[in-house]
Amino acid sequence: MKSIIGRFIFLSYFITAGLTLAAQKPKVVCSASMIWDITKNIAGDHVEHGLIVPIGGDPHLYEPTPADAQLVYEADLIFINGLTFEGWILELIANSGTKAITDTVTSGIVPISSSKYKDSFDPHAWMDVKNGQIYTRNIKDALISLLPDKADEFNANFQTYTKKLKELDDYIIKRISEIPEEKRVLITSHDAFEYYGKRYGLRLEAMMGISTESEAQTSDMIRISKTIKETGIPAIFIESTINPKLIQQVAKDNNVMIGGELYADSIGDEDSHGNSYINMLKHNTDVIVDALSHEINPDNLNKSESGSLWPYLIVGLFFVLGLLLLIIKLNK
Repeated sequence: MKSIIGRFIFLSYFITAGLTLAAQKPKVVCSASMIWDITKNIAGDHVEHGLIVPIGGDPHLYEPTPADAQLVYEADLIFINGLTFEGWILELIANSGTKAITDTVTSGIVPISSSKYKDSFDPHAWMDVKNGQIYTRNIKDALISLLPDKADEFNANFQTYTKKLKELDDYIIKRISEIPEEKRVLITSHDAFEYYGKRYGLRLEAMMGISTESEAQTSDMIRISKTIKETGIPAIFIESTINPKLIQQVAKDNNVMIGGELYADSIGDEDSHGNSYINMLKHNTDVIVDALSHEINPDNLNKSESGSLWPYLIVGLFFVLGLLLLIIKLNK
């Protein structure tokens, strides 16, 4: 009996010690999923990871909740993108009362300036893998400041991850070269791919501006349609965090295909092809190259859309027949 009680006490002590150790881990909170994923690759299980904007959410339009304020309050270190990507983040941090250090991971990146607004910048710097390496270095340095005794592990993880980023950068360059030069035109829902285009040699056109808060104007639709006709590109693209209806209508009006779904402001969920920072850019590249480097048969476009009309046509036919029968019955 004493042996059983002793084992129970030991087990209870072990569990309590484990929970205490877990509670002692510093909490690192990230504003967006790309930053969160990079942080996990560098920090591993030495910190407790928190994410404000959930995967699939739009950081441009996100509205913080009381739970987010609590998450930020409990943080020891907060990573944000900056460059007006999360316009609400500084107010959330200030109102939470947190004592956490706030680190802007785009520090050291030369941002692309907005052509429309003074002192405004394109926040989507992670789309260039070279910039992704700067994100990674900034995150590593901040983690070392937070946990100096884990510096060797963070540096080792940094070296491993940086190698993967170099391989990704080479992969994108090689794949984009497969697209005929005259077809290297990327049309998307909003202007999130400027860094990507500048690094990898694509002309960018978008229905909306840098932020998804902006709305497409008639002039934007005319501009996009003109670009499609001038370049003869076979496809345009939707984005995972944006309603696709407008870009689908433009594709239909111009008899081009939807080349696929791209990840811009969030990585994909766990079961998707874009379930990490590296995988989102690899997926985007494969989708873009596969759609733009092949000739598309216009007769095959929008078949799924036209096919979906059949149920309505059948219902309409039965309605007309029913109406005719009613008229014949009334005339007897």
